[in-house]
Amino acid sequence: MIKFLDLQKVNLLYQQEIEAQLLKTFRSGWYLFGEEVKLFEENLAAYIGVEHAIGVANGLDALRLILKAYIEMGIMEHGDEVIVPANTYIATILAITDNNLVPVLIEPDINTYNIDIAKIEAKLSERTKAIMIVHLYGQAVFSNDLKILAEKHNLKIIEDNAQAIGAEWNDIKTGNLGDAAGFSFYPGKNLGAIGDAGAITTNDDALAKTIRAVANYGSEQKYVNMYQGLNSRLDEIQAAVLNVKLKYLDTENQIRKEIALFFIENIKNSTIILPQLPIDNVHVWHLFVIRTSQRDKLKQYLDEKGIQTLIHYPIPPHQQQAYPELNHLSFPITEQIHREVLSLPISPVMTQEEIRLIVDTINAYTL
Repeated sequence: MIKFLDLQKVNLLYQQEIEAQLLKTFRSGWYLFGEEVKLFEENLAAYIGVEHAIGVANGLDALRLILKAYIEMGIMEHGDEVIVPANTYIATILAITDNNLVPVLIEPDINTYNIDIAKIEAKLSERTKAIMIVHLYGQAVFSNDLKILAEKHNLKIIEDNAQAIGAEWNDIKTGNLGDAAGFSFYPGKNLGAIGDAGAITTNDDALAKTIRAVANYGSEQKYVNMYQGLNSRLDEIQAAVLNVKLKYLDTENQIRKEIALFFIENIKNSTIILPQLPIDNVHVWHLFVIRTSQRDKLKQYLDEKGIQTLIHYPIPPHQQQAYPELNHLSFPITEQIHREVLSLPISPVMTQEEIRLIVDTINAYTL
């Protein structure tokens, strides 16, 4: 069986370093707001190229906190609108509605699966305050047109960077393209913890200060609460692991790129649509997503051949039971994507034999 992602094997690459850091952290007796978190925030900020990195509990909280901080700062208010791609994981939408903001969904580009920037301006209104872009599957989405549009209408650009750490646009890393960005370090991400973890990056001093307070019960000073805040903290254990793994992120991303290139150059099956190979360094291939009109049949075939695949994602947010107010909406491109996509295994611990077997097995597939 070729696993979709062998997390045990990924983490065992750095077993000695990780175990040493875990033991050190355990013996320190300090498990929150300690030196490991401080060091990781410094390392992450330096890697992304930003002034501030703030460790939080998970990727959803990262996005929730950015929006909540903007509300506390008076930049947004309940009922304001946030532009967001229709083709995304539901967490992106949850962060918006959790803050009593209104998601305005935009269709993706069928070739990149990311938000179609050309369709944004037509959906703006007097209540629009932000554009939340999602670097889906590991591919950066940004343009000068987007930047100009945001400046023209005084909109914040918020990045959902849960899947694309290390990706770049014009030599600028994702997480430093907009006004603020949320990261997830869920174990299966390109930079994964050994539990839930997340972070926020920004160059906005006031925003960073507000986020730190809001994430700590709304408090800058113990027992003095400025805001109705949350409890969302990156713990020392997760930070210790992330400090080790961050050093190897670029190497692992490069391996992912090489596997993706091999897939694109060698999968030759007319029933399958492959992802486009970006012309520059904008993709870190968190997922390698193909499309086919009979996705479930292909998935079953690969399962029978011992190749584990996943679907990212089977149901789009606007069709979820959680959002009955969106169920009447129609997004044909998004719906087509969710019917047809299938994610193949891709990770830095795959062997050449496994990679070739995947290619050969797909090339032998017929409808």
